Amino acid sequence: MILKTKGFTLVELMVTVVVSAILITIAIPSFSSLYEGQRASSNMSTIKSSLQFARSQAVSYGSRVSICPFNGTSCGSDWTQGFSIFIDNGTLGSLDSTNGIQDTILRTVDSFNSDDFIKSSASRYTFNTDGLMNLGLSGSIIYCPGSSTSSSSKGVSIGISGRISDINTSVDCQ
Repeated sequence: MILKTKGFTLVELMVTVVVSAILITIAIPSFSSLYEGQRASSNMSTIKSSLQFARSQAVSYGSRVSICPFNGTSCGSDWTQGFSIFIDNGTLGSLDSTNGIQDTILRTVDSFNSDDFIKSSASRYTFNTDGLMNLGLSGSIIYCPGSSTSSSSKGVSIGISGRISDINTSVDCQ
């Protein structure tokens, strides 16, 4: 009686490994751009919802509410390090107890991916009690994942009226 064994030969196994390696090598670059796109969408959603939160809190509290990159005691300029949303009772952009009035932090957002770049037209955005931008200033925030030439870059604009909307045209990270 002859026994037949089931399984793969060494040649079949090697061919399978080689074909798998080729397919993985081809697929990896598209996965990194997919990851950048998802990261940009997620982080832009966080920024947009934070701006909407700041605007709604300004109206709800009947106070001026600011959003800016927080560097300890005052507003900084590096948005990639995260930002804070706070009731702005004291000197604009200062979270210390100037004039005996303490600003109240409502929410903080942690830092973003260190490979990414955030370009903002202002170092701080402030909403008045009516939801309008303070001093009638408009602006934009652009999120650039990875390199400055990424096609996955996204942006949001903040109008004078306080309206927050996606930028649907091509976004320039330069």
